[in-house]
Amino acid sequence: MFQKLTLKAIDGQAGTIVNESPPLNKTEKHDTPHSMSMTGESFKKTLVILGLGFLLGRAVILLHLLPFVIPFLAVIFHVKRSHTLIAALALIAGSATVSIGFAGHTTVAILLYFLFQGLADHLKQEQKFIPIIVFLATGTARYVGFLITDGHSWYNVLTTLVEASLAMVVTLIFLQSLPLVFERRKKMTLKHEEIVCLVILLASLMTGTVGWLVFQLSVEQIVARYIVLIFAFIGGAAIGSTVGVVTGLILSLANVANLFYMSLLAFSGLLGGLLKEGKKISVGIGLIIGTLLMGMYGDNQVSMQYSMYETLIAVSLFMLTPKKWTEYMSKYIPGTVEHSQEQQQYIRKVRDVTAGKVEQFSNLFLSLSKSFTLLEATGERSNREREVDLFLSKVTEKTCQTCMKKHQCWTKKFQETYGLMEQLMRECEQDGGVSNRQLQVEWRQHCIIDERVIDAMKSELNQHHASQQLKQQLIESRRLVADQLKGVSKVMEDFAKDIQREKQEHEKQESEITEAIQRAGLDVEMVDVYNLEAGNIDIEITLSSNTYNEGEKIVAPLLSDILQETVIVKHTEPATLTGNEQRVTFGSTKKFEVNEGVAHAAKGGKLVSGDSYSTMELGAGKYAIAISDGMGNGTRAHIESQETIGLLKNILRSGIEETVAIKSINSILSLRSQEEVFSTLDLAMIDLQEGFVKFLKVGSIPSYIKRGTNVKSVEAGNLPIGIIHDMDVDVVTEQLKSGDLLIMMSDGIYEAPKTVENHDVWMKRIIKELETDDPQEVADLLMERVIRETGNEINDDMTVVVARLDHHLPKWASISLPKQKDA
Repeated sequence: MFQKLTLKAIDGQAGTIVNESPPLNKTEKHDTPHSMSMTGESFKKTLVILGLGFLLGRAVILLHLLPFVIPFLAVIFHVKRSHTLIAALALIAGSATVSIGFAGHTTVAILLYFLFQGLADHLKQEQKFIPIIVFLATGTARYVGFLITDGHSWYNVLTTLVEASLAMVVTLIFLQSLPLVFERRKKMTLKHEEIVCLVILLASLMTGTVGWLVFQLSVEQIVARYIVLIFAFIGGAAIGSTVGVVTGLILSLANVANLFYMSLLAFSGLLGGLLKEGKKISVGIGLIIGTLLMGMYGDNQVSMQYSMYETLIAVSLFMLTPKKWTEYMSKYIPGTVEHSQEQQQYIRKVRDVTAGKVEQFSNLFLSLSKSFTLLEATGERSNREREVDLFLSKVTEKTCQTCMKKHQCWTKKFQETYGLMEQLMRECEQDGGVSNRQLQVEWRQHCIIDERVIDAMKSELNQHHASQQLKQQLIESRRLVADQLKGVSKVMEDFAKDIQREKQEHEKQESEITEAIQRAGLDVEMVDVYNLEAGNIDIEITLSSNTYNEGEKIVAPLLSDILQETVIVKHTEPATLTGNEQRVTFGSTKKFEVNEGVAHAAKGGKLVSGDSYSTMELGAGKYAIAISDGMGNGTRAHIESQETIGLLKNILRSGIEETVAIKSINSILSLRSQEEVFSTLDLAMIDLQEGFVKFLKVGSIPSYIKRGTNVKSVEAGNLPIGIIHDMDVDVVTEQLKSGDLLIMMSDGIYEAPKTVENHDVWMKRIIKELETDDPQEVADLLMERVIRETGNEINDDMTVVVARLDHHLPKWASISLPKQKDA
């Protein structure tokens, strides 16, 4: 039975888990649907390169120039190098359909490109040298051709430089547009430059169809008008007219007779884009009108009959284009509704993911807080009997182990021995020694080394107390961490909810506000309504001018009447760098406002007071008033109270709840110093929207609310901060009305008169006798009255803070416009 007083170590062996599953055979290969889809994708890209190469090989401009061949080959070499040979063969095949001479020129140019590219392979930053290599290959091939056929002439040199320079520019364009054809990106917003480059690529491909006729109708004209219709319908007038000009210009280079069509395509793109709100029919009608006007008033280079047939076929193809195709393309064109929806959807996904991550962190911190709380609870429930066993085992190791009667005491008389030693331990803990004479006699009769055991017990108690203190500090540290983690979890949970709030659609309200402002005689550029929730209104209006502060004098009163809530100007900034436009932000004002007055004095008229106070407006529509009184007077008390107020301000501004903030401050201050230096805290949280006030009093004296001639005291029984480790904060809630006075003070004011028996009744009578309701005057009069009552002596640090709650009165009354009568 002696084993109760000894510690035993139990050694355990850790087991191992062996994974007996056989290793995978890395040599096995299986055809997966993914690999098959990749093969199909590669086959599609091969067909696309063949088609593009064939058409660009036929693209001849200015009768005999081929500026698209080498640029296409160079870009394919750097983007899809494995398809370079296929692209070269397609280019040669396309040129061969024009003439054998063009095919020979294309072959020579391709060989020269490979030669120059091979010489440049060892250079770094290859992409910078692509246009130069294209320039050299195109120019060399053209000049060699001229030398063979016509010999040297400056005209040929100039033509060579023009073609080589044009090829270099086309290379830069293809570097922008060809990757858009092959790469598949989830988020691909096309810039305007990329759109133009893509149109140039399409127009270059159409150049390869020059000369193709179907029933005397030109294929390139049908395709060109169809493309203009698509872009005008998707991107509007700006994109449509741009596409028309670029397409017509490149087609006119291939055939001078097509110069007439540049005007037709540009005008049709502009007209179709302007009529896009009427859907496909209006855009098609725009092309038909453009064709008729150009045919009637043009130079009649082209038969109006055939031109009209080409237009009707293009319109028919446009009408047959599936809606999902145009919607898919619209997602990549900036300014379109589909693009905006796609961006909003992407932003919404990012927002939801971010909110989800924040919620996960919130749950993590909450779980950590619970785990620390569980550890603390487990530690508090630690067995007292086990602590006694451990303590007595250490005492017996130093005494009984060397005693010759240990077997008799701890085997035959175990219960008696254990009980007597436990009583001795309690006596030593309470009195520092054994003062019970009866216990001394019983122990002397029981033990032959009685004095030695008592001395060992006293010595061991000092170490035991130190150990207990360390354990208590550890428990307090866990409590502090748990409270902080819980507070952070709540802040992050609220933050996640704020992230998920998105701008609601308020088109009807925006139009009504715009109409009201315009009826008041002001020019308004834009109205954005972000929130119409009561007490949290958020509206942004761009005014053409705010020179005479029209936003505050006219717009805010108008909004107050429309929304039935007082609205004020929150922020004003210029809308543009040049011009008079002003962006004005309007928001809700609080129903109440606080005016405060403060009076304080240090003990004996000194400069340093042990009291500290603070008044602050928090972002959530709350107003906080706090007074802290450090124990004693002077610098040390001032540091303690100032530290309490500083911690409170920082924690409250972070969004952590008031009770959690006070508990955290209590834990921090109790852990920070082992000396008995405490401080009180008197906190009042005023809700400026509803008028409620919450009092959180920690060791502080009562506060008072004066309403007319009635005075009410508010008090709560909490010990000062730092005295006990586990504290419960009592919260008292009161309803304030406009004109009420809230009076908070330190004990130097409340307990100053020594001759007063009931300080509460005395303070109520003094406050009731005050005839003023000005906060500063009330504070000064209270301070003066208390000092007079104490014989003009300041026996303790004195602080009084007075706050008056008033309805917020805006500078400008609301404006109500007369309702328009229906005609």
